[in-house]
Amino acid sequence: MPTADRQAQATWEGNLFEGHGSVSLSSSGAVADLPVSWVARTEQPGGKTSPEELIAAAQAACYAMAFSNTLNKDGKPAERLTVNATCSFTFGDGPARVSSMRIDVTGRVPGLDAAAFEDAAKRAEQGCPVANAIRGNVPIEVSAHLES
Repeated sequence: MPTADRQAQATWEGNLFEGHGSVSLSSSGAVADLPVSWVARTEQPGGKTSPEELIAAAQAACYAMAFSNTLNKDGKPAERLTVNATCSFTFGDGPARVSSMRIDVTGRVPGLDAAAFEDAAKRAEQGCPVANAIRGNVPIEVSAHLES
């Protein structure tokens, strides 16, 4: 079975709470030296990102592709899908953890009613590799809205 490896690199300087770092997408070069910090992770981003925001980005992109494929296989290709993913990070009491993933998708799909759109949205989540990677460890919620 073919395998595609993708790489990212992170650099960190200093301690967790006062330090800072950066992330680069090594394989594609699409993003270089994207700043990360604890404050961006737990308070206000201030132009920096966090691992959870990167997970949300991966989830949104992966789910959009999976949903597009599901609709196409159903013979109802989408004109447009807009996916917002929210990855929640819980910290404080107990170990810090990614505690939930919420996927909110809005789409324009000619010839499809709202019930069929919602059904396809749920099936697409089951075929999404990023969702499959976190399922069982993190609750995943999907909310689907068909444009009229």
